[in-house]
Amino acid sequence: MAHDAAVAGHGRAENRALPSLIVGASLAVLLAVWWVAASIADSRVLPCPAAVAEAFWRDALTGEMFFHLAMTLFRVAAAFLLAMVFGSIIGVALGMSRQANRFFDPWLILFLNIPALVVIVLAYIWFGLNEIAAIGAIAVNKIPNVVVTMGEGARALDRQLAEMASVYRFGRMKTLRHVIVPQLQPYFAASSRSGLSLIWKIALVVELLGRSNGVGFQIHLYFQLFDVASILAYTLAFVVVMLMIEFLLVQPLEARATRWRR
Repeated sequence: MAHDAAVAGHGRAENRALPSLIVGASLAVLLAVWWVAASIADSRVLPCPAAVAEAFWRDALTGEMFFHLAMTLFRVAAAFLLAMVFGSIIGVALGMSRQANRFFDPWLILFLNIPALVVIVLAYIWFGLNEIAAIGAIAVNKIPNVVVTMGEGARALDRQLAEMASVYRFGRMKTLRHVIVPQLQPYFAASSRSGLSLIWKIALVVELLGRSNGVGFQIHLYFQLFDVASILAYTLAFVVVMLMIEFLLVQPLEARATRWRR
């Protein structure tokens, strides 16, 4: 029996290690393909991984890389917070009122289809080339998506649970905390996850068009110099930062938000 338990434990350990091995193998193959493609193409058009790493260390040693990463992260975090707060409030309000949803639905469709570039340019024209305009433009581009997701969550609320809370006289705050919020958490988590991937891409465009720092500004600068290695270095550095946020923060919060359904 002890032997069987040991074999079973060994099997579970192998099953846990398998996904990591697959991810590692996938990254190794991607790196090899990149290296082969770089050796075939012109080095100025597609530099090899070593050249990109050299460009990264060059700016990392001077502190320039981390400064621009921090500025972009600041704008992403501020815009993300604004978009999630205002988008959640508006989305839940529209989802719980059929009349309000019908009235504001054309507005929502309009804002969903306005290109991000137009919002950014108008924000800079109306409010100037400053941080308020930059962060506001990023948030405005994300708010409609949050409204849609949270509105769907509000419409999917279980009315029977609300009736049960009323029968047991939970009160508004207790009902909100124990009945409404747990049901909305998966939608909030999904909106957060998609929001991060959208917001940081918009942030780079905002920085490219009207800021004097940040990853987008650096990419624009190195584009003018035709320095592809530095462009890839800044891009991959920020992608790694966003992946760390995704795996270490967003996914654990999403798993915690949905565990009540299991």
